[in-house]
Amino acid sequence: MRVVLQRSKAAKVVVADKTIGQIDKGIVLLVGVTHGDTVADAVQLAEKIVNLRIFEDENEKMNHSLLDVGGSILSVSQFTLYGDCRKGRRPNFMDAARPDEAKALYDLFNEELRKRGVHTETGEFGAMMDVQLTNDGPVTLLLESKK
Repeated sequence: MRVVLQRSKAAKVVVADKTIGQIDKGIVLLVGVTHGDTVADAVQLAEKIVNLRIFEDENEKMNHSLLDVGGSILSVSQFTLYGDCRKGRRPNFMDAARPDEAKALYDLFNEELRKRGVHTETGEFGAMMDVQLTNDGPVTLLLESKK
């Protein structure tokens, strides 16, 4: 699994002119699933994300986790994270998992986040989505379960 994590002050996802997920302070996750990803990958990333110390303390040091600050998550499926642009001018998405496999693992990943006590909103798997966020910092990190 591959996740782009962005610390945000506010974020929302809109499908067909309707807001379907919205958070205030927290994290926006763009989540991609590849072949061979497992439940263990989803669990490991969920645990890592909720405990990452990426929020500032009183000394402006990144010492607080999402759990410490009571933040929320907006999780958005993003198969294009596995786009390969090394050849030609059009991305190849062969490394992205098939939609049925990806959706099952994406849903499980979001449940793992919720199990850890984090309010988690989502986009709509497979839909064309408009994602709006105010990036805080900016703080943007790339996490991968296989590395």
